[in-house]
Amino acid sequence: MMDENLEIIRHSTSHLMAQAVRDLFSGVKVAIGPSIETGFYYDFDYGPGFTDEDLIKIEKRMGELAEMNFPIERTIIKRQDAIKMFTEMGEPYKVELLEALSDDEVSIYTQGSFTDLCRGPHLESTGRIKAFKLLSLAGAYWRGDEHNKMLTRIYGTAFADKKALKEYLLFLEEVKKRDHRRIGKDLDLFSVSDEVGAGLVIYHPKGALLRWLLEDFERREHLKRGYDFVVGPHILKLDMWKKSGHFENYRENMYFTKVDEVEYGIKPMNCLAHIMVYKSQVRSYRELPLRYFELGTVCRHEKSGVLHGLMRVREFTQDDAHIFLRPEQLHDEILAIIRFVQDVMDIFGFKFEMEISTRPSKSIGSDEDWERAEKALKEVLDSEGLPYDLNEGDGAFYGPKIDIKLKDALGRKWQCATIQCDFALPERFDLHYTDSDGLRKRPVMLHRVVLGALERFMGVLIEHYAGKFPVWLAPVQVVVMSITDDQAE
Repeated sequence: MMDENLEIIRHSTSHLMAQAVRDLFSGVKVAIGPSIETGFYYDFDYGPGFTDEDLIKIEKRMGELAEMNFPIERTIIKRQDAIKMFTEMGEPYKVELLEALSDDEVSIYTQGSFTDLCRGPHLESTGRIKAFKLLSLAGAYWRGDEHNKMLTRIYGTAFADKKALKEYLLFLEEVKKRDHRRIGKDLDLFSVSDEVGAGLVIYHPKGALLRWLLEDFERREHLKRGYDFVVGPHILKLDMWKKSGHFENYRENMYFTKVDEVEYGIKPMNCLAHIMVYKSQVRSYRELPLRYFELGTVCRHEKSGVLHGLMRVREFTQDDAHIFLRPEQLHDEILAIIRFVQDVMDIFGFKFEMEISTRPSKSIGSDEDWERAEKALKEVLDSEGLPYDLNEGDGAFYGPKIDIKLKDALGRKWQCATIQCDFALPERFDLHYTDSDGLRKRPVMLHRVVLGALERFMGVLIEHYAGKFPVWLAPVQVVVMSITDDQAE
């Protein structure tokens, strides 16, 4: 979590940047400009667009405005008065934000000739802004909606002093050196082609071998731990996705097709086929837990603006498993998965942190089942003394989860492993087992991945090792080199 003081510095710097842009470029319209984990950004509507040379001019102007030491003053005004004011200023994006609010009053901040709609808080004056750097340009749809206008986003960062800024810029240089897209190209591992489609990865021979080595490792590790291998289809009838709740809660991330006038959903997850394996025969308590594992390829409709090399793609393969068990087996099974993750992360040289993500606004299942699931996850971590953060409202729509975030060589966190506790889908698909007392009872279902998406994990590995893979993973292990021209042939 970002330091509160640093967040205020960065938020104030985003306003300083917007003020500089307004000073330098006539006709520009400002949208929003928050602080973020790595710095800040501001979105602008400016027809000609900005260039890297413009960033230099903007940064220089920001320095001048900071030296002028304008007081940053907060004012509370009536929302209707704010709408009138921003309309007269020719700021339609601010007007749209105001019209969507229900508050009678809003706060605005003014520094010099620049006024912005903002909740704050901010620094006392622009002179308190001492160390900043503009970093890059990007496109961003207004309010994140691809149906809205594409705006220009300027990213920057800011710190309390120049020493901290310098250290961060050196960190960014190291990040650039380790960029998996550059290394992937240099080592001829993979490519992404506009001809094929955005977010669709093509593995070259060396990259395919690296992936095969990871998959082989996965199979061996799962066999050791009593998992059964299954394989499901890539498309399932739409009725299945409606029954599961995916269509209602997840359809914006799905692709659909029609075959012989029957509607199908291309799977974004592997769970439904695994449920059908479980349901294919009568189950006894003696069989449980049943652990079904699949290296399953899924497709998800990611927005083009978030696609990024191997890290964010539209088709990927997960080391996906679904475990069907009795409620009293939850503790031991969850703990076994955590230990599995620990063993695997030790092999690759990663430390990790955990957080529990609770019920989101869009969900299925009863309040009682959600409470039972969240309690089961917390009890395991608490009983083992394992630290975790609470991430309210970020669970899967069918159950809460433990998210496991690994830390790479640069200290960055990556979401890979997850454990999701699900009482809802066994209910929806009417799953049963016969217990020792002869009664039919409902199993619980755990959804889990260890490496997560193989594409993302490969991207993380490339950057973590800077392309210098351990011998067992290296796609090229020996090179025969000539010493003189006589051996060239």
